[in-house]
Amino acid sequence: MEDASIQSVPYPTIKRYPAYLQVLKELKSLGLTTVSARDIAERLGLNQVQVRKDLGYSEIIGRPKVGYDIEQLTTALHQLLGWQDPKEAFLIGAGALGSALLGYRGFQEYGLDIVAAFDSDASKHNTAIHGKKVFPMERLPELARRMGVLIAVLTVPESEAQYCADLLIGAGIRGIWSFSPCKIEVPDKVVVQREELSAGLAVLSVRLSEMLKHETQGPPAPV
Repeated sequence: MEDASIQSVPYPTIKRYPAYLQVLKELKSLGLTTVSARDIAERLGLNQVQVRKDLGYSEIIGRPKVGYDIEQLTTALHQLLGWQDPKEAFLIGAGALGSALLGYRGFQEYGLDIVAAFDSDASKHNTAIHGKKVFPMERLPELARRMGVLIAVLTVPESEAQYCADLLIGAGIRGIWSFSPCKIEVPDKVVVQREELSAGLAVLSVRLSEMLKHETQGPPAPV
């Protein structure tokens, strides 16, 4: 199979791939070797036509009445996402959220290996959180260049976000995964993926309110 270009895959499709991979992992653990687009769609509550279209970018061909080879499809999706070789990353901001992310072992499965953390709090310097050493911010440019790290996970307060982003850019970081609650300005040569935790909480809150309101109203009265 020739490598497909991630640039040709729509972003909504890219966002669905991790869920597909989780299904493939679960099915493989059950001893299954093939899966159909319908199986994946039913497990995730999606339209099977959409799933089949998404999988088409992998160039893996499913066999009629058999489906896709799970091993081949898993490898293809990992290649599309660039997860076959873990990329090293720095974490900036070793507070509560940053510490939790340092302890999450699943990142390596998704192609990300956080190798060190940086923080402005002197009491954290030269300590280790979940086995990852915490360095002063002043060491960031030197270590980024020496180690060739291109990705940073940003978990600092809003007041420090732009300063840290500027420091990262100056150190040669090309990709920033930001959990900071604000927009940061970066040049065109730097990619930012912003995780808006408040947006997810807002959706959860509204959906919960709507469900509870519906339950309170109860079924319509008999005529």
